[in-house]
Amino acid sequence: MEEEVGIQGYLTKTPPVRGRLRVTPEDFIVEEVPKELPISDDGRFLLVKVTARNWETNRLVRELSKRLRISRRRISFSGTKDKRAVTTQTMSFWDVEAEAITRVRLKEVKLECQHRTTRGLKLGHLLGNRFRIRLRDVPLSREETSTRMGSIAREFRIAGGFPNFFGPQRFGERRPISHLVGRALVRGDLHEAVETYLAHPQPGEPEDAFHAREAYGESGDVAAALKDYPERLSFEKAILNQLRRRPRDYAGALKQLPRNLLTLFVYAYQALLFNRIVSLRLKMGLSLVEPLEGDLILPMNRTGIPRRDSSIVVTDANREKVGKQVKAGKAWISGLILGYEVHFAQGEMGRLERGVVEEEGVKPEDFAVRAMPRLSSRGLRREILATLRDFSYRVNGDLLLSFQLNPGCYATALLREITKGTSPY
Repeated sequence: MEEEVGIQGYLTKTPPVRGRLRVTPEDFIVEEVPKELPISDDGRFLLVKVTARNWETNRLVRELSKRLRISRRRISFSGTKDKRAVTTQTMSFWDVEAEAITRVRLKEVKLECQHRTTRGLKLGHLLGNRFRIRLRDVPLSREETSTRMGSIAREFRIAGGFPNFFGPQRFGERRPISHLVGRALVRGDLHEAVETYLAHPQPGEPEDAFHAREAYGESGDVAAALKDYPERLSFEKAILNQLRRRPRDYAGALKQLPRNLLTLFVYAYQALLFNRIVSLRLKMGLSLVEPLEGDLILPMNRTGIPRRDSSIVVTDANREKVGKQVKAGKAWISGLILGYEVHFAQGEMGRLERGVVEEEGVKPEDFAVRAMPRLSSRGLRREILATLRDFSYRVNGDLLLSFQLNPGCYATALLREITKGTSPY
């Protein structure tokens, strides 16, 4: 799975601490660190704290919109969260009263109204996420577990973090095909995007879903698929219903999906390319914390996280000064998130990035998605090292981890450095 989504290599050299992850949702607890939005009693948006157990974010939003009898476009959030977890995040609801929220009853979901404000949330509108994770049944003595964790923690401190890979959940937790749909969208092949989403069965899927996808992939029979697909695959059935009404309307079929989900397909394809770039830098033995000439550096913003929309070129003249900022955690070496306006690095990193893009056979201008312009992406730069804050661990038979990450950084990328091979699912 990791190699399929571009992830290869490790930063740390310490032998692994392995065990069982996500035995229960309570083994993976995530809490957003939100940005504050101004209180406005007559604001059009209501902020709601949402705590959910075992819910994928897009499906939760779909269910909330049904219960509230509103368009799902009136519900927004700062980041998608893992399904097999207990998650706490803020959502904004446009033109919804608090009384309506309090009447909603959903299994394993708690809604707490906060206050009204003048603008809604957007993806990335947060300061970070706090994690508490339990690794069960570690097959080492407490002493050996503590020794290895102490060594890994030192390696994290020396490096200033860990490789900032996009984790497997970016590509689909149980069904990692998001990047494949995104690739088809970027290449303008909407038919392929629809077929990949509907068919393309994956090992580990529930048997009924696997066989339904397999049968549709072989026959292309929309009417039969509508009967075969289980009711819980509501997004797939919405697409199939549109294809039944208008058989070759692939754009209309895709528009049955939430816009943010369609956007995430393109993001997943960009993530695949980014992961390959970071993996190749690791493989080449190039540091993630010592800048090279030609690297593009992201400065720190006012909240202490990277400015991904601004970069500084490393030159012979500024390399030493910039290097000190990077090592102090006040700036970050960046990698390419390919889009139609993004800048490639120069020097060795630039050659690396261009090589990955050319091997994939894609061009920056392809991300101006002509078939569905609203999915177009300018691209940006993203830090190749994830900053690790407030990292601590405790060994009591199980391994308990606690830490905070910047927005868009993945706990599963940290876990793979610790476990070196144990699946995060």
